[in-house]
Amino acid sequence: MSTSKNGLSIGLQRTNTKVYLYLKAVGTLTHEDYEKLTPMLENTLKQIEDPKIKALIDCSELNGWEIQAAWDDLKIGLKHGSEFDKVAIITNRTWIEVGAKVSTWFINGQIQTFEKEDDAINWLSK
Repeated sequence: MSTSKNGLSIGLQRTNTKVYLYLKAVGTLTHEDYEKLTPMLENTLKQIEDPKIKALIDCSELNGWEIQAAWDDLKIGLKHGSEFDKVAIITNRTWIEVGAKVSTWFINGQIQTFEKEDDAINWLSK
């Protein structure tokens, strides 16, 4: 019998107008994952007049999204795209890199993919 892990780990930290978002996606993301993420993110953002989000998204163990979860992800990008300053995505999968390039249509900030977490963190901190 095999077991598979699925889910989204979420970390949010706020300093003045900057929001630091950490996401670790494992397995297949679901609508329920976004039902947890979205209110947390929106509650943090509504407390800040001109928020700038720096996001570290670890997709090294991501297998994909359910259709509803993909829609939820797009809605976040459309609604809050102007608030993202930098998005660092950890992955070694081509399909995620392509998805990151498509995300630039919805997110005003910079998006970059990395294979190593240290490289992603260094880029975000500049």
